[in-house]
Amino acid sequence: MARVSALILGAGQGKRMGGRVSKQFLEVEDRPLLAYTLDKFQGHALINEVIVVTREEEIEYCWQKIIYRYNFTKVKKIVPGGKERQDSVYQGLLSLSEDAEWVVIHDGVRPLVSLSVITNVLTKAQEKGAAIVGVPAKDTIKFVQPNLMVEETPKRETLWQVQTPQVFKKELIVKAYRQAVKLGWQGTDDASLVEKLGVPVFVVRGDYNNLKITTPEDLVYFKEILRLNRRS
Repeated sequence: MARVSALILGAGQGKRMGGRVSKQFLEVEDRPLLAYTLDKFQGHALINEVIVVTREEEIEYCWQKIIYRYNFTKVKKIVPGGKERQDSVYQGLLSLSEDAEWVVIHDGVRPLVSLSVITNVLTKAQEKGAAIVGVPAKDTIKFVQPNLMVEETPKRETLWQVQTPQVFKKELIVKAYRQAVKLGWQGTDDASLVEKLGVPVFVVRGDYNNLKITTPEDLVYFKEILRLNRRS
């Protein structure tokens, strides 16, 4: 059985959330957001180890208040992140176990990811080498020039909103990040760096509920989903 490592990213400051506490540590019903996310990976049969990436000054807090408190036994390391998300992922990749074969990269503030989505994207990646989660765009998207004039309206059926998890063969994603460091590549997600290598990336349909909690409105939505799930 291939060994699968999950990198859970929790190094952001959450400036758009507007609070003093980093958004991944905000408590909802007396549990930090990050704990809800880690629950999914702790409970997934195909995940062998979890590595959390967070800010250096929050590592001890994360161990004491989340990992030990909720008995997340699959969490083997907590490593300090970098200035940007891309830097944090690279630090996580450098800390992977030597026997890791596949890497699942997921935002710590996407607590509504389902076990089935994790399974589906991992299965696709193991077939193809690289796979990501996404959902078809609901709205019309336009290319807009700097002066705010519309340049073009692409066909909506070709546009997908990309989420995490994103899953890659270990050697592939490590190579992509090393090239990014060497050549100064910048990507808005992990897959974009793999694409720069000329390697095809495949999309697995995800779930519109798998939102990244970024604003206070997102937090309200998350609380409502929890409430509805308790009633069902």
